[in-house]
Parts: sequence; C-alpha cells; structure tokens
Amino acid sequence: MKADQTLDCTGTYCPIPIVKTAAKIKELKRGQVLEVLADDKGIKLDMPAWCRTTGHECLAIEEKDGEFRVYVKKTHD
Repeated sequence: MKADQTLDCTGTYCPIPIVKTAAKIKELKRGQVLEVLADDKGIKLDMPAWCRTTGHECLAIEEKDGEFRVYVKKTHD
C-alpha cells in the first residue's frame, strides 16, 4: 500500500505509537495516508480503536516477522 508519510514507532509500546500517530496525522492533509511501523502487537487492537474514536480510517494492518505496518487515512481536519 502506498503511504504519503511514514512514522517509525518500533521499539515503543502503548500508548506511545498512538500518541505519535495523533501528532503526526495533524501534519497531513485530508485524504493522505500515514504508514505507522511498530513492533508492539498491541497496535493491532489499539490503532483500529483509535481510528474509531477519532474518525480516521484504518485501511490495513500488515504483519511480517513480528513487525507491523498500519495504514491510517486522514479523513478530516
């Protein structure tokens, strides 16, 4: 999946990936996609929950060898 920007959160644990995602998504324009890299398996539940709460769209979560790529689309300002 193509992302407009990437945020590397590897080596951090909840809630840091969500906090960093919340800050980074403010820099994007509506419709842009943020790729979040993480190695905390909690991201699989945390990011979709955060997206439901904030109204942004969790497009996909890809997992490979214990690393996660999460794609979040900014849906509003």
